[in-house]
Amino acid sequence: MSKSILSAKDIHKTYVMGKNLRLEVLKGIDLEIHSQEILAIMGPSGVGKSTLLHILGALDRPSRGIVFLGNENVFSSNDDVLARFRNQKIGFVFQFHHLLPEFTAVENVAMPALINRQKAKVAISQAKRLLHEIGLSHRLAHKPRELSGGEQQRVAFARALINDPLLILADEPSGNLDLANSHALHQMMWDLVRQKNKTFVVVTHNQELAARADRVILLYDGKIKK
Repeated sequence: MSKSILSAKDIHKTYVMGKNLRLEVLKGIDLEIHSQEILAIMGPSGVGKSTLLHILGALDRPSRGIVFLGNENVFSSNDDVLARFRNQKIGFVFQFHHLLPEFTAVENVAMPALINRQKAKVAISQAKRLLHEIGLSHRLAHKPRELSGGEQQRVAFARALINDPLLILADEPSGNLDLANSHALHQMMWDLVRQKNKTFVVVTHNQELAARADRVILLYDGKIKK
């Protein structure tokens, strides 16, 4: 078994919905994710899958519990340090691509590298290479509105790779795509993750996608189902 790249211990998340209403979404999650593993997280709607993913990716802080990515205690830092850490170490792909509409495909892919103070020439060169790898070298100058849904998600995946992150997280990445585009996106993601020896965690309802993972965990009522 490869070494653990992420360790989450006793993760709780509670939302305060008013004076007397508290919604406990995560109820004590323990999870180890191994280097170069592809892990699928499944479960019914509303059980906390996306909440867990956001905490693993440092987009949201847990109410209780700790997360280590590598040797770093993720939530021991202030928000500014955490934002830099997230940009450098973690790549995200969401159900809605969240591409910036005023920028081209290559500019969108390069954006995290530019935020990471990479020289523009180098960042654009890396972005072009990634877009070539995912079959979109003919779409470099196209803006999101000029791309199909499948192409938008490919661009979003390339953007997730640009800073060579330790961990890539995807939340229902094919949720808005038809069957043919879903198949193509899944194949592309799997191929690149394996080629680049990346660790990949995906939240999905797609049984076909989950079946190809190294491991599947089921979330139910805020806990990992044993």
